[in-house]
Amino acid sequence: MDKPLKTPPAYAVASVDHALRIATMLQLEGALTVSEAAGRLGVARSTAHRLLQMLVYRDFALQDERHRYHAGPVLQLAEHSRSRTSQLRATALPHLRRLVDAVKESANLTIRTGDTARFIASVECDQALRVGNREGMVFPAHQTTAGLLLLAELAADEVEAVYAPDRYAEQPSARPDLTRLKGELTRIRRAGFVVNQGRSEHGVVAVGVPVRDDQGVAVAGLSVSMPSVRYQHTELPALVATLQAAARRLEADLAMATAS
Repeated sequence: MDKPLKTPPAYAVASVDHALRIATMLQLEGALTVSEAAGRLGVARSTAHRLLQMLVYRDFALQDERHRYHAGPVLQLAEHSRSRTSQLRATALPHLRRLVDAVKESANLTIRTGDTARFIASVECDQALRVGNREGMVFPAHQTTAGLLLLAELAADEVEAVYAPDRYAEQPSARPDLTRLKGELTRIRRAGFVVNQGRSEHGVVAVGVPVRDDQGVAVAGLSVSMPSVRYQHTELPALVATLQAAARRLEADLAMATAS
């Protein structure tokens, strides 16, 4: 059985977590105001201001003359990549919220970079027992729902390039069994969706579908996650249909945003 992807530290420090989340927002999405950061984190403006000032002090952020904060020298990311991710996230958030309202479970939007998958948007449901916010977190692509969906879009030689042995020279055990992975990706490609039962995290089930651009290229994975005690296999067809409908609406909005 795969180990959980990430286990929260025994002595989690909320301020550190908040600062890292702000840094991720700045790196991936661009400028933030104090109010926007406070709203995203669910903290007071004074708390967000202190966090941003510390990021400025350590060169993770810069403040402009309009009191907006931008990624600082430590956070290097191409401008085009950031704006594309920001647009994808902004367009997806209303759809994620509607999806959560429809299925009463947490929803995520994830992109792939090489052999990793990054959660760029996450909306929690309001149930007491729920899967928490994953926004900004990065995991091995082959162990995540959306990562598998996006890897399934690749040709066999492209998968081999992603998992070339020399990339895992220092940690060979982290490299997946490619024969097994390719077989799984073929099944995913045929099905058009993924069911991840405890693969990423014990006690969690996630179901996802791809989100495509106007050229038909899969650019993200849209998924819902739930405690395994609430997952019902008999409800899978309806859940997949709901996800696919949400993905089609998101794709239409993405096409409009790209054209404008």
